[in-house]
Amino acid sequence: MSNEKITKQETQVSKDGIDANVLFSEFKEHSVADFFKKNRQMLGLYGKQRTLTTIIHELVTNSLDACEEAGILPEIEVKISEIGEEYYEISVMDNGPGIPENKIGSALGKLLAGTKFHRLVQTRGQQGIGVSGIILFSQITTGKPTKVISGTSKERAVSLEITIDSKTNSPKMTNKVYLEKKFRGTGIKAKFKEIQYKKGQGSVDEYLRRTAIANPHATIVFQDPFQEVTKYERIVKTLPKIPKQVKPHPRGVTVDELLSLARYTSARKISSYLMLTFDRFGQTAVDSIAKMIHFDINKDPRKITWEEAEEIVSAIKKTKFIAPNTNNLVPIGENFIEKSLQTIVEPEFCFVYTRKPSVYKGGYAFQVEVAVAFGGNAGRLVSVSSPKAKNRKDSLDNEEDTKEVRVSEIIRYANKSPLLFDAGGCAITKTVQSIDWKRYGIHNFESAPVTVFVNLISVHIPYTSAGKSAIADEEEILAETKLALMDVSRRLGRYIIDKKKEAEKLEKRKVFAKYAPEIVQALSRITGADATKLQKNLDKMVLEKLKMEDLEDQKQKAKDDKIEEEIEEEEEIEE
Repeated sequence: MSNEKITKQETQVSKDGIDANVLFSEFKEHSVADFFKKNRQMLGLYGKQRTLTTIIHELVTNSLDACEEAGILPEIEVKISEIGEEYYEISVMDNGPGIPENKIGSALGKLLAGTKFHRLVQTRGQQGIGVSGIILFSQITTGKPTKVISGTSKERAVSLEITIDSKTNSPKMTNKVYLEKKFRGTGIKAKFKEIQYKKGQGSVDEYLRRTAIANPHATIVFQDPFQEVTKYERIVKTLPKIPKQVKPHPRGVTVDELLSLARYTSARKISSYLMLTFDRFGQTAVDSIAKMIHFDINKDPRKITWEEAEEIVSAIKKTKFIAPNTNNLVPIGENFIEKSLQTIVEPEFCFVYTRKPSVYKGGYAFQVEVAVAFGGNAGRLVSVSSPKAKNRKDSLDNEEDTKEVRVSEIIRYANKSPLLFDAGGCAITKTVQSIDWKRYGIHNFESAPVTVFVNLISVHIPYTSAGKSAIADEEEILAETKLALMDVSRRLGRYIIDKKKEAEKLEKRKVFAKYAPEIVQALSRITGADATKLQKNLDKMVLEKLKMEDLEDQKQKAKDDKIEEEIEEEEEIEE
């Protein structure tokens, strides 16, 4: 600010305060791209390892959604190459439908633009800031454009470079070249700084492992910076059903939503607007609402006032509606989840359970899939120091003083997409931690070899932030997740008890086998009876005892099954 301006401002302060025109002289409008450029942490782009995993997440998610919507079994190749210190080149290639040439700019070079946000349909991405946010991050850390190759079944494949003008939130495309070779799919290659590749929790390796578990129909190939290749072959050759787009359910609709939707309706009456716009809204519901409001329900919906909208919403809350249409929800499927866990996790016990669809605030249908895997390779590997080594300073450097053990892991998903970060603030984690695992045979959940799998599916996932790494504490979601977890936990508890009983029986047999000959010889000496005959009688007694124990176990199992059925019936009644 010049001296002249300062003098003028000081004069104005002394008399009437600072003039509004002076205050607003620096007022500027900012684009959404400019906003996220300065607030990239809102996209989950902070922390060197987390940023790298988020980049892979956005690109892989985009590929999976595109392939599924086009009815194509996904084949995705991920490659990370190290260029320098905290400097990498990342490429992701898929065999999807590709992007039409005239849509590449808006699809990849413009934030909050896409095919998902405005539709109520189950997809992994929602906001339309994913891949474009990644391209922007590449641009601001390296100053280089992102390379894109796209080919559709009807157009020639094209190769180009794209950047984003953050001031206008618009794409700039250069070096466009048409390819002679036929190609269908999308390939994205970009360079990034301020990221770092590491293995372990929160890594790209772990993200892709979890992606493979929840997407058994996909083949994923990953080449890390050390040129080590990991391949997850598809386990099933069946594509998931394509989710259908649905209307919002009236239960939970807000006044603002009602007014916003009314501004763009083609209906001429409020009655027809309600039936056309909302799911499960029939003539009976319209007649019921008409009796509760104090204005004509045949009024033009575009002329509804705020007060009238409040009346309608109040009447809707007092009206009974059929549960939301669930055709839009496509679970992974219990059989497919079990196959994935058995193939990739390799546990000794696995049980999967899917809850019936429900609805949370806002009228959004959702469903919860839960699995528990125990023993075998379930849980995650961690290195721990031996008791003797804990007091030694060099214990961490001495491999002989440490050992690998398996501890519990919670693998969270939203629409089959892994959630690796912000676990503590996620509704799924909180629900798992709220379970009294001791009731189910696990005395210390943290150190147990168990993997808990939870997948939330919905047309609208209530994320806690734009980074899409944790699910909000919606009451209905918490309740449904807990019921599902309690079900799989009961099955696990029964397995652990049965396993313990079998171990006890085996131990009894070992003890008998060890001491029986000595007992027989002693009895033979004392009684003078034939040792062979005594052995047969002793074997018979032990066998009868074991049979009685087996019979008691069967009776107990039948009793447990009956209790299980009663619990399930009670839960259904509560629903």
